[in-house]
Amino acid sequence: MTGASRGFGRIAAEKILRDHPEIHLVVTARGSGQQLVGDLARATANANVSAVSCDLASMRSIRSAAAELRKGLRSGALPPLCGFVGNAGLQMTSRTHASGDGIETTFAVNVLANYLLVRLLWEEFTAPARIVIVGSDTHFGDLRHNMGMVPAPRWESAPTLARPRDDAAARTAAEGRTAYSTSKLAVIYMVHALARRLPQGVDVHTFNPGYVPGTGLVRDASPFVRFLSRTLLHALTATPLALSPAAAGALLARAATGPRPGGSGTYIDRRAVDDSSPESYDRDREDELWHTAAALCGLPVELGHVG
Repeated sequence: MTGASRGFGRIAAEKILRDHPEIHLVVTARGSGQQLVGDLARATANANVSAVSCDLASMRSIRSAAAELRKGLRSGALPPLCGFVGNAGLQMTSRTHASGDGIETTFAVNVLANYLLVRLLWEEFTAPARIVIVGSDTHFGDLRHNMGMVPAPRWESAPTLARPRDDAAARTAAEGRTAYSTSKLAVIYMVHALARRLPQGVDVHTFNPGYVPGTGLVRDASPFVRFLSRTLLHALTATPLALSPAAAGALLARAATGPRPGGSGTYIDRRAVDDSSPESYDRDREDELWHTAAALCGLPVELGHVG
């Protein structure tokens, strides 16, 4: 599981450990992750948790983490791999930032990191297995789904989305939020592409928690936006417009470990499977994104032995 250190991801991790003591949870973390492991074990009275060091903005680090996981799985030090939760994500205040690999940071973490981890580990999954990648209803791009707080996604060619920019428009917070909503549209395309390629018995889903104020997603925003998220917008959790971190975490845990929500490739909107946006069903974009991700990660287009 990625993104288990804070927000509703932390709550989901704790719920998985409490409700499923038979599952060994491996969390990714910067550094050793031992403090996170200790905190999770104490909070849940379950020591069936470990960590692997991984910086999701670095392909080298992701490859190292995947190699460590494969070693543990193949030696028997870890039980068979039955699932993956890709919860980590970020929203930047511009589109100018680049990962260590030269990839626009939002695209690198929200899209490529999940792609690369799944590609490097897909042979290790033991059916029935479930992959859940966190999306966002900001990909709809309308007032109903984002309350006007996040601009609509703006799809460009996948190679263009992967490139950081340094023009005046790219240095605005609006462009950073557009990169976020577009990355969440890309997540759905990636899930659809994976669903067509993963072996029988290995399902993949997008999970949309809806608006969840009070998480670390806006940690790169201005002090005013962070204050607004903690105060006024937090009050929305008392309405159908938003979920508290506790409620979102419980639903993410259910999506990952509960009854099979539906066929592979489905979009889980909070509590139930639903349609994602009409724009998110575009086979040409799915294929272009898949080919671009493979090229950026130095992998063959089709699934095959990579580790």
